[in-house]
Formats: sequence, C-alpha cells, structure tokens
Amino acid sequence: MKSSRQLNIIFLLTAIFFVGKVGSAQDVFQRKLEQITFVPKGQWITGVSVSYSQSDQDKYQFLIIENLSGDTYTFKVSPMLMFAFKDNLAAGGRFAYSRQRTRLNSADVVLGSDTEYNVDNLYSISHNFSGMLAFRNYISLGRSTRFGLFNEVQLQFGGGQSKLCTGTGRDFTGTFERSFNMSVGLAPGLAVFLNNYSALEVNVGVLGFNYSQTKSTTDQIYIANRDTKSANFKINLFSITFGVASYL
Repeated sequence: MKSSRQLNIIFLLTAIFFVGKVGSAQDVFQRKLEQITFVPKGQWITGVSVSYSQSDQDKYQFLIIENLSGDTYTFKVSPMLMFAFKDNLAAGGRFAYSRQRTRLNSADVVLGSDTEYNVDNLYSISHNFSGMLAFRNYISLGRSTRFGLFNEVQLQFGGGQSKLCTGTGRDFTGTFERSFNMSVGLAPGLAVFLNNYSALEVNVGVLGFNYSQTKSTTDQIYIANRDTKSANFKINLFSITFGVASYL
C-alpha cells in the first residue's frame, strides 16, 4: 500500500514537471512575425475588366454535329472600387453586367446511320447583372512590397432574364425566364505590383454557398419554378479571374 502511494506521488511530480516545461516553452517561444504594410490606409483600389467574344459558323462540323450554321457573341463588363480603411484591410464592391446572344440557323446531331436530330431556327438572348460586397485582407510575402497575397470575402446578389425561341410558323415556341441568385464565397488571390500605382491580380474561389431561383414561362401559358442550392468546398477553376487594378 505504501509503495503504491509512493508511485502515485512520483507520477504526480513527473506530470507537474512536464506541464511546467511545456508551459515555460510556450512562454519563451515567439515567432516574431513582422507585419509589413502592403496596402497603406487611405488608398483607393479601382479597376475594370471588359471581355468580348464573337464566333460565326457556316456548315461547321465537329464530332457528332454537322452542318452547323449560326453566330454568337458574349459581352461582359465589371468595374470595381475598394477603399483601404486600415493598413492591409480594404472593403468595397464590384458590379458586373453580361449579355449573350446565340442565333442558330441549322444544325444536325448525328448519333448513327439511322439516328439523326435536326435543330433549326433557334434564337437565344440573355442579360445578367450582379452586385458584390467584398472585404480584403492583404499579406506581404516576406518583406516584399511587390508580391503579396490577399483573402477576399464576397457577398453577391444578382439576377437576369433570358429568352429562347425555336421553330417558325405553327411550330414556333418560346420560353422567357427571370432569375435571382445570391452567393457567399471566399476567394484568395495574388497581387503583383507592376509599379507604385498598378498591380496584376489573380484570384480563385475555393469556398462558396450559392442559391438561385428561376421562373420560366413557355408560350405564355406554362409556368415553372426552379430553386437551386449548392455548396462548394474545392477550387473552382471556372471562377479564376485575372485583372489589373489601380492603387491610388
């Protein structure tokens, strides 16, 4: 009984010794990380991205698609404005507008010698807009003031409308849609200063929650509603954005 009590005392003293060592090590250890001002307080961050693409096809053939004739174009503009209310911290917003039109005169989908589908006289046009609130935290790479990382938290609201028409005469049919969407996301990125006033930026979405609501009306008779919810916990390659921003 006495030896058991002695063992308990020795175990207790050993535990106190190791706890004291860990506590003292934590008190002594310091990373001594130095915070470098990458974006100073009071600086305005602004930029705009514009994209336009157009394509025309005349009896184009690709895999199972033959005799493709038509044209399409896409236009998008997105201005941004942010303000650094504290060193390496900025808040602001971004607005985006996009328009897409597709006109398909004819196309054949050939699945086999006896299976073929024809698509003629298809017309589609859509307008979409969105507004985003953003918050950024900048971190310099080492002591560099040229290369830095940033983490952007995004809250976005948007909507749009689209129209799809096919056929002619008695075979004509059309669908009109209105949509609303909301998303919350996290988009880390890299900023490389080209000079004191401009920087090349690239960011990619890695985390996001999305909600969208769509109401469609076909031939002004049939009405349908669609709700979509999704969560993304991986790198979204389709959300990679490149741009040049001015730091004033």
